[in-house]
Amino acid sequence: MIDLHCDTISVLEKLGNGVNLKKNNFHVDIEKLKMNGSIAQFFALFVKLDEYDNPWNHFENLYDRFKKEIEENKNEIIHVKSFEEMKNNKKISAFLTVEEGGIIGNDLNRLNQLYELGIRLITLTWNFKNSIGHPNLKGFYDKGLTDFGKNVIEIMNDKGIIVDVSHLSDKGFYDVIEISKKPFIASHSNAREIANNPRNLTDDMLKILGNKGGITGLNFCPPFININEISSIEYMIKHINHIVNHAGIESMAIGTDFDGISGNLEIADISKMYLLKDRLVKEGYSEEKIDKIWYKNAERVIKEIL
Repeated sequence: MIDLHCDTISVLEKLGNGVNLKKNNFHVDIEKLKMNGSIAQFFALFVKLDEYDNPWNHFENLYDRFKKEIEENKNEIIHVKSFEEMKNNKKISAFLTVEEGGIIGNDLNRLNQLYELGIRLITLTWNFKNSIGHPNLKGFYDKGLTDFGKNVIEIMNDKGIIVDVSHLSDKGFYDVIEISKKPFIASHSNAREIANNPRNLTDDMLKILGNKGGITGLNFCPPFININEISSIEYMIKHINHIVNHAGIESMAIGTDFDGISGNLEIADISKMYLLKDRLVKEGYSEEKIDKIWYKNAERVIKEIL
């Protein structure tokens, strides 16, 4: 499996040296990834803009923690930066991402720095307005990318950094469509028709994303799965069916949001992903279709952009 989003590094950094990536009580650790048969895990460095006078400094702290964990577990996991690096190693591949593009401020050179550090995906916004654009929160739905943000998309395309529209405003989503020359993704978003939450995508968005060659990663966060805020396999299947029916099987992927979510989770951690796979089999999904959801669609996007 390839999981497009987890917040494990941020949790590790917050809790200090008493916890580690090898084995912990969180949703994701190396032992759980091995149990799951994970090919690759995308690790987000999440920065909450309103908590730091200098968000870039906190990003650097998170980056250092990531590198420390990779070094301490180098026999089992490796930081990869391309499709070839992922395919040519027998360890778990760790892709590094930034969740909150606003850490770059108004400095386009920071994109070069992020690329050199091995960042290969940027979630453009979180829940704050930033230099790139606006989040999909009340008051911002119809406000899109800034002129600076439009330049950011072009540079990300040119360098080979995946554009992630999860959290981005509806207007921002349509701005990305106009600008991006490459597929883009919603790393951890669901179907708004099934759970009416602005963090989820409308049917029109899903269709466009699929037509552009992009993918949507199924988010396990309870409010994005079900209005009753229960992250049940039953409702995961509803989201998968809906997305596949509207955007095609090639657009469906996994983006758990593990270690960034809490609440009533039927799939308690990444080692329990077989529960969803078993249910997909019972629903009549072929092995070929499950493989596309599980890793092949993500692999295709990685190959095309990285």
